[in-house]
Amino acid sequence: MYLFKRKEELERHLTTARHAGKRIGFVPTMGALHRGHISLINAAKENSDLVVCSIFVNPTQFNDPKDFEKYPVTIDQDVLQLTEAGCDVLFLPSVQEMYPDGLTAKMQYDFGTLETVLEGAARPGHFQGVGQIVHQLLNLVQPDKLFMGQKDLQQCLIINRLLKIIDSHVELVICPTQRENDGLAMSSRNMRLNTTERVNALRLYQALSYIKHHYKKEGFKEMKEKAINELKTSGFEVDYVELISILEDGSVIFPETAATTPLYAVVAAKEVGSGVRLIDNIML
Repeated sequence: MYLFKRKEELERHLTTARHAGKRIGFVPTMGALHRGHISLINAAKENSDLVVCSIFVNPTQFNDPKDFEKYPVTIDQDVLQLTEAGCDVLFLPSVQEMYPDGLTAKMQYDFGTLETVLEGAARPGHFQGVGQIVHQLLNLVQPDKLFMGQKDLQQCLIINRLLKIIDSHVELVICPTQRENDGLAMSSRNMRLNTTERVNALRLYQALSYIKHHYKKEGFKEMKEKAINELKTSGFEVDYVELISILEDGSVIFPETAATTPLYAVVAAKEVGSGVRLIDNIML
């Protein structure tokens, strides 16, 4: 596996690969890799000739400075996992490399209502930061396909919108959420949970599973209220529990009946003891 820390070196290597007719698959990450990330690498390997992974903890997408400071960094283990998975190229830039002129945004993206609901409402400015860094990375890598996980569902919708904004022909491939044996969605932030908090984190998946199995029988409002109350009782600060439907243009609506499809149950909550904020979703 080739490891590059400078843009110029990465671009030079990928230009040679492109001229050789290789199709490039790209997996952008913030490191602290787990099996969910590796599943994206595997999907990229199956659908590309050359797989590029980036690891960059992007400061502009953290609206909470403490969250940025505490984000887990496990570079040595990450490199080992990527090597074992057969990743071809790792891009590991510094903040200075990606933001040589400072963190002030040079461009604002019109993500529409996606930026005002759910994660957009809970984390102001977050998706503008995501747009900044992914736009940069796409310009550098120029992949044929971009691989992301369904766990970050709204982020996938944002990136889909970004591709249209910048008139990119990159194909976005959304891969299924990878879960632990008990159902907990794999997340880098899980590393910050102790044993008791890790067990408690499963409450998010349990809330979604309850909705999945009862949404046709019970009212949406009642289900959401029950899920929120149970999470609060279990020691969570709840940002939202919602049922959403994704329209053809990539925007979301909040239906009041099960008539609209496809439906997703989504949740975001902070485990009070650890301060770790977790998100999850399932398709109903």
